[in-house]
Amino acid sequence: MTVLLTPLMLALGTGAVALLAAVVFVESGVLLGFFLPGDSLLFTGGLLVASGVIHLPVAVVIAVVAVAAVLGDQLGYTLGRRLGPRVFSGRASRFLSPAHLARAERFFERHGSRAVVLARFVPVVRTLVPFLAGTAAMPRGRFTTRNAVGGVLWAAGVVLAGFFLGGVPFVAHHVELVVVGVVALSLVPVAVSLAVRRLTGRDAADDAAHDGEARELVGAGSH
Repeated sequence: MTVLLTPLMLALGTGAVALLAAVVFVESGVLLGFFLPGDSLLFTGGLLVASGVIHLPVAVVIAVVAVAAVLGDQLGYTLGRRLGPRVFSGRASRFLSPAHLARAERFFERHGSRAVVLARFVPVVRTLVPFLAGTAAMPRGRFTTRNAVGGVLWAAGVVLAGFFLGGVPFVAHHVELVVVGVVALSLVPVAVSLAVRRLTGRDAADDAAHDGEARELVGAGSH
């Protein structure tokens, strides 16, 4: 999706900051926003600031993105407090992957309140953890503090990464090509994970089949 949105950002110029803020807010606060490309789009935003397409100081872009991230997480937290587990039952569950939810729950249980900060750097998990924090009735003050820290660190880190790379002449003159490369690299861990799961599943199936054959042989021999 980043590849599709990049031409729009180039056409919008400085107005692309509003698009960045909207994407970050939806990805952070709306449970169905986990499909949005927050990291790669922020990286692209930094590139566009460095290349002069976005005529704003990079600090302003970081501030806008951070505010959108924090407000989005506050919305997710509020939804969790009000709706709780009902969102993951009935018709709503058709739009949410149980695997995504389980992954976020494990992350939240493992890291506790720190998960609010750490989740900001993990796609999908960052969409669901604020909701889980609200469902678990984490004190709003504690959540808000950690939410602000995570939002600022994430916005600054990703935007600045794109900004400094955007200062390289080749990158500045080939923004769309670089974005395609970034998206491709971001898909590598996903591809590796799927490959490992598939291989693991096949190994487990083979082991089960071998065990079944062995039991049949033992049974036949006992007769």
